[in-house]
Formats: sequence, C-alpha cells, structure tokens
Amino acid sequence: MDRVLDLPGGTVPASAVGWRFDPSGGPGGQHANRASTRVEAAIDLTTAGDMDPDVRQRLVDRYGVGLRVVVDDTRSQARNRDIALDRLEALLCDGLVVAKPRKPTRPSGSARRRRLEDKRRRSGTKRGRSRIDPASHDA
Repeated sequence: MDRVLDLPGGTVPASAVGWRFDPSGGPGGQHANRASTRVEAAIDLTTAGDMDPDVRQRLVDRYGVGLRVVVDDTRSQARNRDIALDRLEALLCDGLVVAKPRKPTRPSGSARRRRLEDKRRRSGTKRGRSRIDPASHDA
C-alpha cells in the first residue's frame, strides 16, 4: 500500500501502520467463518512518520504512545483496510485540534433579578397549594 496519511505538521506512510487480521464475528455462514476480514490497524506514535516534534508530542499527550483502530464494517478485507486508514487519519487530525479556552461569564443583573422573581412567584404558587393549618385560623 503506498497511501500516505496527511496531517497538519507531517505525514505518516501506510507502511508505518501495523496490521492484524481476524475473522469477523456474527452471522454470515462459511465466508464469515473462514475469511479474515476484520482489520486491526495500529500506529506507534513515537516513531511513525515524518512529523514535527511538537505535533508528535501533542499526539502522544492526547492518545498515548499507540493508536489503534478496529474495523469489521464490510465483508471485504481491502475495504476494511481503507476504512481503517481513513479512521486513523481522522483521529490523527482530530488529535491536533487545540480546544479554544473557555472564557468565564456571569449572568447579567437583569437575568439575576428575573431568576429571583421567578423563584418568588413559584414559591407563592406552591405555598397556595399547601394545607391550611386549622389552629392558625381559630383566632
């Protein structure tokens, strides 16, 4: 396979991917029992590919030293291999996305007033549903 996994900051050749093939589980008769169509693809992130050191470190921090994908979507080993490479590429690209830092916010003064007014209104509604204490009405 001469495919290359492209990601921002480097590439990983398909030859760096370790493969393992097993029979798929589930129904399917003789084909499913005899054909090894389930694909397991694994990459060692510390050594694989041509990546910038900071990109490699970010991936290792996010996923650990190894990344593994298991595919048994189709009855064809070749299609499952292509799907596995697509998923690996997507995981590698997703691993490089830096989350935007959250800016803490506060509710506005009018929002606080509305919330407290709603609480008072709700409290009054529930108070109106309570039983009347006969001892307090004897006066």
